[in-house]
Order: sequence, then C-alpha cells, then structure tokens
Amino acid sequence: MSDRDSFEQYVAARRGALLRTAYLLTGSHADAEDLVQVALVKAVPHWKRIADHPEPYVRKILARESVSRWRRRRWREVSTDTLPETAVAGPAADRVILQQALARLAPRQRAVVVLRYYDDLTERETAATLGIAVGTVKSQARDGLARLRELVPDLAQGLADVGT
Repeated sequence: MSDRDSFEQYVAARRGALLRTAYLLTGSHADAEDLVQVALVKAVPHWKRIADHPEPYVRKILARESVSRWRRRRWREVSTDTLPETAVAGPAADRVILQQALARLAPRQRAVVVLRYYDDLTERETAATLGIAVGTVKSQARDGLARLRELVPDLAQGLADVGT
C-alpha cells in the first residue's frame, strides 16, 4: 500500500474523531474543520515516519495549533462578565452549556480536559501530546474541572466524580 493510500485510509477512518476533538478545542464547527485540515497538512510530510501510529502525532498538532490559533485571535475577542441566558432544557441543553463553559477555560486547561476526559487519554499520553509534564496535566485538569464546576453549578454533581 502506498503512503498516499495509507494516509487517505487514516483520514477516512479518523476524520470524525479528529473533528470532534477539534470542535471541543475550538467551540466552532468551521474552526474545527480548519484545525483538522491544518493538522493533516502538517502531518503529511512526516507520514512515512508516523504511518504506523499517527494518532498521537496528529492530536499533538491539533492541541498545539488550537492554542496557537487562540493566541493569535484573542486580541479580537471582547470579554463580558455575563453570559446570555439559555432557554433550552434537557440533555442537549446540558451539552451546550458544558461546551460554552469549556470555551471559557484557558486554552491549556481546555486542551487537557478535552484530551483527558473526552478523548480518554491517560495523564502520560496527554502530557506527551501537549509537550508538558505529567504534573502540569494533573494541575491543569484539577483547575479546569474546578472552573467547570464553578461555571456550571447545575452540572457540578455530574462532574463531582470526574478527576477524583
């Protein structure tokens, strides 16, 4: 099988999972698609080396690009002390509220929470993906979960068991 065929098979098989991770990192479908595209373009030159196990390398690109994109854009954003009220109720509303709360985390906290609890990576895998120490993963996860509990008190009971 050629490198091109191997890459195309990987993209076809993992595109949905990569988009989900990118969406959780960015909070926007359009930004998530752009982020996945950038990650895949950056992975192509290294494909021969990573073809046997590309997932960690591509996730690392996603996480790092997400933080870099946030840093480039943050000067354009305007902060506010209050969020608009949400009129939706039920499980779908909980998901939306949690996504909005994720968007309010610091980029590294958000990346750690997404990789640890949505993508189910271990602390060591998360540290390797982000290029940080395991202790930093632990502290960022602790602080990120505490901030989520603070931002979404109604969901705090569901988050009580996470990270303990």
